Amino acid sequence: MALVLGLATACGSSGDDGSGGTTAKAANDAPQVTITPANGSGKARPDEGISVTAAGGTLGNVSVKLKGTDVPGALSADKTKWKTKWTLQPGGSYQVSATATSDKGKSTTATSAFRASRATAATRVNSIVPSQNETVGTGMPVFIQFTKAVPEKAKPAVERAIEISSTTPTEGAWRWLSAGESFNGLPSVVFRPKRPWKAHQKVNVKIHYAGLKIGDNVFGDKDVTRSFKIGDSHVVSINGKSHRLTVKKNGATVRSWGVSLGAGGDVQKDGVDHLLTTSGVHLTMDHVRLERMRPPGKKKGDPGWYDEKVPWATRISNSGEYIHQNMDDPTCLGNRNCSHGCVRSPGGDAQWFFHWSYRGDIVNITGTKRDLVWWNGWGYWQQSFTKWASGSALGKPITTAPRA
Repeated sequence: MALVLGLATACGSSGDDGSGGTTAKAANDAPQVTITPANGSGKARPDEGISVTAAGGTLGNVSVKLKGTDVPGALSADKTKWKTKWTLQPGGSYQVSATATSDKGKSTTATSAFRASRATAATRVNSIVPSQNETVGTGMPVFIQFTKAVPEKAKPAVERAIEISSTTPTEGAWRWLSAGESFNGLPSVVFRPKRPWKAHQKVNVKIHYAGLKIGDNVFGDKDVTRSFKIGDSHVVSINGKSHRLTVKKNGATVRSWGVSLGAGGDVQKDGVDHLLTTSGVHLTMDHVRLERMRPPGKKKGDPGWYDEKVPWATRISNSGEYIHQNMDDPTCLGNRNCSHGCVRSPGGDAQWFFHWSYRGDIVNITGTKRDLVWWNGWGYWQQSFTKWASGSALGKPITTAPRA
C-alpha cells in the first residue's frame, strides 16, 4: 500500500507527518496535502473517520473508496478540509486520492491506502422494527434494538448516526428504553412521532453503526437499514361503559360491534386489579391465530386459574390484553364486562379485525378504572411528547428528512 504523489508542476517528498497522517510535501509553491489515517496503517480508528487537508491551496477532487464504492464526505467552505460523513467499517480497506491546487495553478495529488481496526463491540444491533417492507398503522413506533445495553457515553453518537426519512417530513423524538421498559426485553432506542404518521407514505431508517465507538477501543460492527410503509389510518375506539367498539378508516366509520371488557375483582400483591382492561391509547402489536391464555401471577390450582386457547387474537398490550373472539357467555357482548381483561368480540368481527388491522393501529380505550402505563407494550402515546423527548440522549426532537 504505497503512497503515490503526482506533482503537476513541482517535485516533492512524502512521509508520516508525526500526527498519524501522511503528508505530501511539495516544492516550488505547490500545495501540501495531508491524509489521515496514515498510509499503510493496519489499525486505523474507525470512529475518527478519514480527513484530508490542504495547505497552500484548495482541494479539488477527493476520492475515497471501500470495496470500489464511494465513501461520502463533505468539503469545508474554504475547500481546505474534507471529512468523511460517517465512521469507518471495522476491518475495511480504504483507498484515498486527493488533489489540491494553489492559486498559481500548481497542484499536488496524494493517494493513501490503509485498513481500519477490526475490534468490534459485543453490543450489536439485534433488529429494527417494523419489518422490511411491512405496512403499519399511523401510531407505529420505530425500534432499534440491541443485543446488550448501549453504554451511556455512546448513546449520543449512536443517536446522531441514525438517519430517518419519510415521504412527509414528520416531527418526532428518540427515547432510550432499558430492557425492563422494552416490550420484548431488548434494550432499545425508539422513535415516536409527535402526532400520528400521515397515511400512505414510506419511511426509511439507517443506523450508521459501523465504526461508532461503543466501548474502550471497540466499535460498532455494521450498518443496518429498514424500509417500511404507513398504510391507511386505522383508529379503534372502545368504550368500557357503553360496551361498544367502533372502527374508523381514514376518518370514516367502517364497522362497529358490541364488546365485553374486563370484569375486575382480582387485586394482586402489586395493588393492581389484573382483571380490569386498561384505559388509554394502545397500539396493535401482533396477531396470533390461536393464542394460549393463562392468568398472570397464578398457577394451576389457584382460584381464578384458567388455561384456554382463544382464536383471532390481536394483541394490544404486554399485560395480556387482546381483541379476540368471545368464548364464553355471548349475552355479555354489548351489555356488561365479563372478560379477564381482554376485549371479547363476536367471532366474525374478531376474525375480520385480525385480518384487517396493521401493527401500530391506534386503539383508544376509555371507561375503565385501570390506566395503561406507558411502558406496557407499545403504550408510548400515554406520555406527553415533551416527556417522551426528554428520554433522548441529545435532549431534543427531530424532523425526519424528506424521502426522495
